[in-house]
Amino acid sequence: MFGYVRPALTQLSQEEKDLYQSAYCGLCHEMGKRHGFWTRFTLNYDLTLLAILLQICQGGDRTVCQRCPAHPIRKPKACLRGPGMERAADVSLILTWHKLDDDVKDHGFWSGLPYRFLRRWFHRPYRRAAQACPGFVDQVQGCLERLDQLEAQRSPRLDAVAHEFAAMLASAASEQAQGDQARILEQLLYHLGRWIYLMDAWDDLDEDRACGRYNPLDARFEGRAKEEQEYVATTCTHSVRLAYSAASLLELGEWDHVIENILCIGLPAVQSAVMDGRWKEVKKLHKGRYMHERSV
Repeated sequence: MFGYVRPALTQLSQEEKDLYQSAYCGLCHEMGKRHGFWTRFTLNYDLTLLAILLQICQGGDRTVCQRCPAHPIRKPKACLRGPGMERAADVSLILTWHKLDDDVKDHGFWSGLPYRFLRRWFHRPYRRAAQACPGFVDQVQGCLERLDQLEAQRSPRLDAVAHEFAAMLASAASEQAQGDQARILEQLLYHLGRWIYLMDAWDDLDEDRACGRYNPLDARFEGRAKEEQEYVATTCTHSVRLAYSAASLLELGEWDHVIENILCIGLPAVQSAVMDGRWKEVKKLHKGRYMHERSV
């Protein structure tokens, strides 16, 4: 995934930070348990929110204390466990593998070698995750096939292209909830997925131009995407608001303020950094720091 979906940690109480960390660490441990130690290194903030939402829908929470392999001398941390975390670990691995596969397609032979290596390295864990979520894999592959076709055509239909990625993320809710809750979760993930896709497109705009690669924003605005920044920001903000509207219909319990923080403070802060060209600098500031030390 991409790492755009982050909380604004300075706006959370210590109790809420610990709650978020329990999901972050719980997903990390679950990925290691189900798919091997090295899959833990694919963990990011996007996947943590997905895990929280799936855990809310699945229920059956329990918290255990476990040591972090990256910080073995620190005291054990609380880790959220449950069926939602198990599903999130499988979904995360599947999405990560397909992201690597997409990176292979986007790069030439030599520049794509690291992605080829990682894709092969994660192939066996991917197969295990795919066996656990066959329906989700079918939906992901269908969405990506249609997305590849639109990109190959260099389609200028921004909504059509973004829809396929958004639908792919929304399909993670399949079989995880029932009735109204399922429809609400699908809508939340759909609009979140649309926002992620557009953020990634804006973030890659200069690189895609330099390499001659397709970019949905440049295709939509005929090479004038930078001049349409206000329009792009407006449509991205609209997706965030729709995601929050959906979230407000879910029974979030103790997660209520954490989810609100991510959607109403964290995402707008990231969007501002991406669109102003500060995102790479922000990521460097975060790199190597523990998640509690700094917010976006």
